[in-house]
Amino acid sequence: MGRGANTTKGVSHIEPRQISFAEFSKHNKRDDQWLAINDKVYDITEFAKRHPGGAKILNHFAGEDATDAWTAFHNDKEKVSKYMKSIYVGDIGDMYCCFVSQSGLQRDFRELRELVERRGWMDSPKLFFILSFLQCILLEVAAVVVLSYGGVSVYTLVLSMLLLATSQAQSGWIQHDVGHHSVFKDMKRAHFLHHIVVGFLKGASSKWWNFRHFQHHAKPNRVKKDPDIELARLFLIGDNLPLEFGKRKKGTMPYQHQHKYFFLLGPPLLLPFYFHFEIIYFCIKRGYWLDLFLSMAYFYRVGFLFGPILGGWGTYFFYIGMRFIESHWFTWVTQMSHLPNDVARDTETMDWFTMQLKTTCNVEPGVFNDWFTGHLNYQIEHHLFPTMPRTNFHKVRPLVMELCKKYNIEYRSKTLLTAFADIVRMLKKSGQIWYDAYYE
Repeated sequence: MGRGANTTKGVSHIEPRQISFAEFSKHNKRDDQWLAINDKVYDITEFAKRHPGGAKILNHFAGEDATDAWTAFHNDKEKVSKYMKSIYVGDIGDMYCCFVSQSGLQRDFRELRELVERRGWMDSPKLFFILSFLQCILLEVAAVVVLSYGGVSVYTLVLSMLLLATSQAQSGWIQHDVGHHSVFKDMKRAHFLHHIVVGFLKGASSKWWNFRHFQHHAKPNRVKKDPDIELARLFLIGDNLPLEFGKRKKGTMPYQHQHKYFFLLGPPLLLPFYFHFEIIYFCIKRGYWLDLFLSMAYFYRVGFLFGPILGGWGTYFFYIGMRFIESHWFTWVTQMSHLPNDVARDTETMDWFTMQLKTTCNVEPGVFNDWFTGHLNYQIEHHLFPTMPRTNFHKVRPLVMELCKKYNIEYRSKTLLTAFADIVRMLKKSGQIWYDAYYE
């Protein structure tokens, strides 16, 4: 149906174009992409290139309903909706309309979202984040003081590395908060602060983080849609991918031993080497010169603080040692809640709640666990409400558990050590699946 016009009291009204679900779902090609939000259809083919969160996160929802993902990622919905008017196509207008009414679970989850917003659980606790920043600064200062006044010895070097690694790990959790707009709701302040924290305080790139991390949140553990599981050159994870690779006689590593070489090629190398090269390559390739400048400014800052004490090469090896410690911390914490869960290709359409629960698990709450993981032990709640400040995850947790119980969805929660061990168990199991399929 085309657009029609009605005239009431001399005012012309344009009726929205009615689009069948069958027509809508065909627009999922690289050069022709539509997505639906609250039953309204938008042409994102060109807009995706200008999307602040990156093009791929929109591309992943081409031909699909993206209502819950859009709601989860945007605090300033009214402002964003104004920009979307220029790409509006029409409304889903057949028996498949009103995605909301198709599932009781979707309806209940959206009501839970409204309850969360009414109770103010999406509001930022500014004092908490100020104290978190101060913690990171004081830890970094302490790392310099130990070497300046304690002299350079094995003991002071190790202690200083531990202090700086702790500062960097906690700064990582803060930049995660800022990147998700948990500190500032409006995009301008959030993006500005994120550039400073992730660039000048961490030596990384805001745009690189956005590119990777929002794809991960949109389609966690989905092959070719979640960058965090693109590991096939070194590791095969899950049950399906190892079987697929094995039957097709594919593989570049002895995956049956991956649970052993993970301790050599995984946590020790991720931050000190792989991420450094990826960030520099990403910024240069895409021309993100501000991000590259801030990243280089971070390294200048490290040299300025530690160079007079340790010298050039001494500072370099000190820095690599610090990143080595932080890399173990970062890798185990960020991967414990996802890698041991469902990993598959994105062939099955799932609602937002089911997808996040199927691919995510929690680690038991507690003072140490909350601090050590930056509250990422509440990974389920974080994935359901990405912009929620982490200090409020414990409030919504019982309500999420109730919803899981109502719809018979497993709510997985483990001890910290069990979550760590499950990474290794998964790698061993997946490697054996590949080996058996390859040599059958």
